[in-house]
Amino acid sequence: MYRSNALQKTPDSRMPDGLMRFSMTLLRISLGVVFLWFGGLKFFPEVSPAQELATRTIEVLTLDIVGPMVSLPGLALWECLIGLGLISNRYVRWTLTLLVLQMLGTFTPLVLFPEETWVQFPIVPTMEGQYILKNIVLISAGLVIGAVALGSWQETH
Repeated sequence: MYRSNALQKTPDSRMPDGLMRFSMTLLRISLGVVFLWFGGLKFFPEVSPAQELATRTIEVLTLDIVGPMVSLPGLALWECLIGLGLISNRYVRWTLTLLVLQMLGTFTPLVLFPEETWVQFPIVPTMEGQYILKNIVLISAGLVIGAVALGSWQETH
C-alpha cells in the first residue's frame, strides 16, 4: 500500500497493518481449529453429528464403492490435514485445495437428500441444512486466507 513518509512515522498509521496481520493470523488459526476439531470428532464413531450424512453422501457420490468404514476415517484425516495446514501455515496452496474440494462435497446433501436438508426449499433449511449452509462462511474465510497468503490480495484492502 502506498503511504507518504509522514504517515508511516505515526503510530496510528501502523495500527491497521498490525491489525490486518493479527486478524489474518487469527482467522487462519481459528479456521484450522474448526477443521481439526470437526475432523478429530470423525475419528470416533457415533461422536460427530455430521457422521451419518457425510458417509451416506460419500457412498452416493462414489456409487456405493466407498463405504462408511473407509469414508469416515478418510474424511476425518482430510479435515485434520486441512486444520493442521492452516494452523501451521505450511503447504497453504495444498491445504486450501483440500479445503475447497472438501467444502464442495459438503453442499451435495442439499441436492442429494433434500428431504433431510430442507423443510421448505430454498427458504427453510432443517438443522442439517443449516449445518451445511454455514459452510459458506468457512469457504469465504478460506478464500480470504488464500488471497492474502498467495499474494493476490490487493494492497488497498
